Amino acid sequence: MDSKMVVYVVKRLLLAVVTIWLIITITFFVMNAIPGGPFLSEKAVTQEVIDALNAKYGLDKPLMTQYFTYLKDIVQFDFGPSLKSRGRDVIDIIAEGFAVSGKLGIIAAGLAIGFGVTFGSIAAIYRNKFIDSTIMVSTTAFVAMPSFVIGSFLLIVFCVYWQVFPANGSLPGGMFLPTIALALYPMAYITRLTRSSMLDVLQQDYIRTARAKGVSNFLLIFKHALKNALIPVITYVGPMIAYILTGSFVVEKIFSVPGLGRTFINCITNRDYPVIMGTTIFLATMVVLMNLVSDILYKAVDPRIDFS
Repeated sequence: MDSKMVVYVVKRLLLAVVTIWLIITITFFVMNAIPGGPFLSEKAVTQEVIDALNAKYGLDKPLMTQYFTYLKDIVQFDFGPSLKSRGRDVIDIIAEGFAVSGKLGIIAAGLAIGFGVTFGSIAAIYRNKFIDSTIMVSTTAFVAMPSFVIGSFLLIVFCVYWQVFPANGSLPGGMFLPTIALALYPMAYITRLTRSSMLDVLQQDYIRTARAKGVSNFLLIFKHALKNALIPVITYVGPMIAYILTGSFVVEKIFSVPGLGRTFINCITNRDYPVIMGTTIFLATMVVLMNLVSDILYKAVDPRIDFS
């Protein structure tokens, strides 16, 4: 790793820290600006009990005192206890939910990248032919539909009408449909990116030279052209991870997947501030780091890129 790249990575890490701090600050004050409190939904609870609960969790202190205390705890990787799941720490809730959501996201991302690059390359090879038109029409349709629409459609068709898969994501086979619902949009977008980039690369002189030497279309695409054509795809990988993580919130709710998304939605409904904050920070950190990784991968794919 050369000195320019080290400086670039350090700058990006510092920017990531500032970004995460801003997210923490905004989320903290927005959550506390919402009227009401986390214990108002408790049944048959007197004001004395509510005051005691607020004192126990430090919610009776001035807002700025709570803010700086929370920042100090985060530096120590302590997100505090949950206000609703008594006896459980936020970090344990996040770890349990992400064990499911992470598996779902990794599989969906792998399918999106694998099929997207393959279909995009095929469309570029058979440009303006029937298979190219079919792929482009299909991907346009999938790009136009958000994941919750696709998820609802899959649920109605394959769970309610045909009853091929269970509607509960915790049952055997229940993860298939939510994985497809999350993968279709990024797969379609990657397909279009790959096709466009591949068509541009195929016009380069070194590709024409290879074609003149009799190199087959398969080797021409997957050995010579694909590496340079993947640069726009790598650019999209970071935002794609963000899409899959945030898109899984609604999809997990639709298919009753016991992941981090469903937990996050439930904690918003219950005003479980520590879980909301912890989940937001965790997801923001994941998105920032994935964007940093995708930027560094530029250099691995194309050594001509200058980090200065």
